Amino acid sequence: MRKPHQERTFVILKPDTVQRSLVGEVIKRFERTGLKFTAMKMFVPEEAKLLTHYNKDDAWFLKKGNRIIEDLKSQGLPVEKDAMAYGRSIIDTIVTYMTAAPVVAMILEGNQAVAVVTKLVGTTEPSTSDVGTIRGDYTVDSYTHSSYENRAVRNLIHCSESPEEAEREIKVWFADEEIMNYVTAQERIMYDIDLDGITE
Repeated sequence: MRKPHQERTFVILKPDTVQRSLVGEVIKRFERTGLKFTAMKMFVPEEAKLLTHYNKDDAWFLKKGNRIIEDLKSQGLPVEKDAMAYGRSIIDTIVTYMTAAPVVAMILEGNQAVAVVTKLVGTTEPSTSDVGTIRGDYTVDSYTHSSYENRAVRNLIHCSESPEEAEREIKVWFADEEIMNYVTAQERIMYDIDLDGITE
């Protein structure tokens, strides 16, 4: 069983992060929290793996599809499909986007890693993400604009929503032998109860 400070989360820096040369900036933000990188690689995702990764149910499709319909109506645009079809089209646009260019995938480890990364990244819609978050500071895209253009929202990063989701996603993208097991000096300062050896 993992200790609290061994919680893992999964992150993909999407094509817009790579294309805009923001990879180093994002990594720096994660490192400053005290989280540890245990795996990282760059590649162009395969469609089959993306479909496994974005393993959504009908409730998710309906929720997202209804949001798209509301956005279209608010812009005075025609609604041409039902909510389920619009919801499913989100995954289609994400797959098209994510297979178009390289991404950087990584695993981060540390106390409440999922919550820490989620807080740093910000909400999934960049235009409503708080100032100080990665999405809030580096992009202004919105659901409305992406729906209007029938494309995936350019929100820079995917991050796991729960520790359970992180472990599922990690298995999609990383083999066990690609994940490093090591201790950093920073971990010793943060988690060593007695700080043994600091003054030696």
